[in-house]
Amino acid sequence: MAATGKTGNLSLVLSSLVLLVLLMITPLTWSQMQKRPNIVVLFADDLGYGDLPTYGHPTSSAPHLERLAQEGMVFTQFYSSSPVCSPSRAALLTGRYQVRSGVWPGVFWADSTGGLPLNETTIAEVLKTQGYDTAIIGKWHLGVGVNQTYLPTNHGFDYYYGVPYSHDMCPCPVCFWPNVPCGLNDNCGSQWTGCPVYENDRIVEQPADLLTLSSRYVKQASRFIQTSADRGNPFFLYLAFQHTHHPQFAGVEFTNTSARGKFGDALLELDWAVGEVLSTLQQAMVQDNTLVFFTSDNGPSLRNEQRGGNAGLLKCGKGTTYEGGQRVPAIARWPGVISAHSRTTQLASTLDLFPTLAKLAGAPLPSGVILDGVDMMPILQNKQGSRDLFFYYPTSPDPQYGLYAVRYKQYKAHYYTQGQVNSNPNNHDPDCRPSAQRTRHDPPLLFNLNNDPSEQFNLGNMSQYQQLLKTIDTKKVEFEKTVVWGESEIAKHSSPDAEPCYNRGCQPFPLGCCHTPQWWWP
Repeated sequence: MAATGKTGNLSLVLSSLVLLVLLMITPLTWSQMQKRPNIVVLFADDLGYGDLPTYGHPTSSAPHLERLAQEGMVFTQFYSSSPVCSPSRAALLTGRYQVRSGVWPGVFWADSTGGLPLNETTIAEVLKTQGYDTAIIGKWHLGVGVNQTYLPTNHGFDYYYGVPYSHDMCPCPVCFWPNVPCGLNDNCGSQWTGCPVYENDRIVEQPADLLTLSSRYVKQASRFIQTSADRGNPFFLYLAFQHTHHPQFAGVEFTNTSARGKFGDALLELDWAVGEVLSTLQQAMVQDNTLVFFTSDNGPSLRNEQRGGNAGLLKCGKGTTYEGGQRVPAIARWPGVISAHSRTTQLASTLDLFPTLAKLAGAPLPSGVILDGVDMMPILQNKQGSRDLFFYYPTSPDPQYGLYAVRYKQYKAHYYTQGQVNSNPNNHDPDCRPSAQRTRHDPPLLFNLNNDPSEQFNLGNMSQYQQLLKTIDTKKVEFEKTVVWGESEIAKHSSPDAEPCYNRGCQPFPLGCCHTPQWWWP
């Protein structure tokens, strides 16, 4: 009896020790996930799949992004919802394809009267219900509108600091220190007002000083992080860079510092900004409870050639529904939750950020709204994700034609193909050029992207793939039945009244006025 008692006590001790070890290891991750995490989304502009050293570029330098990759997870099959700016941003913030929200066709301009509809629920609005501080720093590009109707502060963001659209939609005389012209054989958007920098709903600088813009983005982002951390509030920071959209620019610290020329200088400045944000998270002692997610809005603008970015081994670039237009780099880091040095080939999209972040924050998804994203937390924990479909809409979608392509698992079927100016009129591949008009394919072109990411070898005419094409076609039809096209916001009329101007009513408008006084500049 005594021996049995000792054995029982020993078993109890061993069980207790095992339980203690589990409590010390496993629940660390669990507790991090139970506590509302801070969220930082870093969104590059026109950064291609092949532009980062992590993705194989031989001369790019991006040490902070390489560190982010080493400390987290690299995605190799991650997609933006659109091959151009405005619709990709709408989808990221709403979790819905852009045609549902009316952010089609193309992009918003400086004098657009439309914008992301106010009845669309953004992830910022959802997170605010859970006590999050919310901020966007950088490029908005979802409309300003007459009376500044569509600014971020009307879409759930507590704070906004940045340029409301692409910086080529303004006159852009100086791009590199000390006074180097942008040098793209054009004057950018010389017919519009100078690029405004907004703080909330107030213009604090016009025209924007591109040489100091990134440093001010960093300053405002760091201030937001530190303030929220000091308050003990969870926060959502959406840092949407102007980099590396053309014309590239850089300040004194990064001009002429890259082996890759002007594009490389701009990339180095972007990378530095990422490093500063990571440093602030560490200094504020919140990095272990912060999910950082870096990606790009679409593929590279190949029309700008050596200064247009790189799609790597992918076909074409910005503006097209080929892989180079929408497959983008993506990196996620969350210490203790996402394994360091991890890599995933699973399918994921910017659409997936909305439901993922909402779930992490403990927020219910909006009712009565069709979401196109799925929770990708399983992928981040090295488990099987639930996405096996992705749908491709072109730059200028049209209800008459609908989807251009469908990806199902590793297979991609092109129902239509079309070149686009942003992929270069002189591209070596004639399929990418704007002269390649919309072409219907019946049967669809079919590519196995696991074996052929460059989309070179069409399988669509082979007998063994006909049943697969029928399956893909059924899924396409089922999806399109769910799509109610929102009224086009981009097609709404343009008006000078929508152009941001510090000195409204000045003459002659817009050229020669709309300048903030020198003493006003931050």
